[in-house]
Amino acid sequence: MTGYARADGTEGALAWTWEAKSVNGRGLELRCRLPAGYDLLEVPAREATGRRFKRGSVNLALAVRRQAGPGPLAVNEARLARLAEIAAAWHRRLPDFRPASIDGLMGLRGVLEIAEAEDDPEAAASHAASMLATLERALEALAAARAAEGTRLAVALGARLDQMAALVERAALAAKPDLAARRERLREQTRALLEAAPPLPEDRLLQEAALLVAKGDVAEEIERLRSHVVAARDMLGGPEAMGRRLDFLCQEFSREANTLCAKAADLALTAIGLELKAAIEQFREQVQNVE
Repeated sequence: MTGYARADGTEGALAWTWEAKSVNGRGLELRCRLPAGYDLLEVPAREATGRRFKRGSVNLALAVRRQAGPGPLAVNEARLARLAEIAAAWHRRLPDFRPASIDGLMGLRGVLEIAEAEDDPEAAASHAASMLATLERALEALAAARAAEGTRLAVALGARLDQMAALVERAALAAKPDLAARRERLREQTRALLEAAPPLPEDRLLQEAALLVAKGDVAEEIERLRSHVVAARDMLGGPEAMGRRLDFLCQEFSREANTLCAKAADLALTAIGLELKAAIEQFREQVQNVE
């Protein structure tokens, strides 16, 4: 979910640049940095980002600048009138000095100004629409960058799933010889229960025997792990956002692997279970990068 994009736009005397950056995140988190006077763009910018992305920490930054060249001029009439009054008063006090001219007064700072187009509501609305259109281009480029990363990530996740699937099958094979050992232990444990003093009631004996069988049987865990691998492959091959669903599936993977290790009575099966847990954790870390 990492990526970077930028897009430029111009209209009239204004030019602007949007920068969009994305890093990994469990949900969608947006930070929007806008120049003073452009706060009204934040809500539509957030909406546009939410339409495109579901996960990731996204940073948007807008830089606005006025392009060089002549723009519409405006006369600060109040300032000009005040300066004319001051000039006339000083001319009366010092008649030997030439009276102030209109062109001289116009050249004073603050009398002749470049009119701000944003003062015009129609121009401001037009600029806002153009800036948001530029933002859409930046978000589109960011989505393309994230998609390119996703393509590479899908290959890595597929390889990790292949490793997990192989470990599950190794666990299934390792559990077969363990079954004979479990049967022998079950006979010994049942014999101990039968010889207990005082002897256990028959219904209690059956309950204890069933509990011993359930504690040693890993067939259900292996089948569930197989089904989780199939579900993960289906999600990776689908067109929809699957990051959060894969997050949940990783929890289910971990739960079954933990139970497998807890039930294993054979060192070989325990070693496979531990290796499987490590592979699941590596898969989970990569899933954090998925949309």
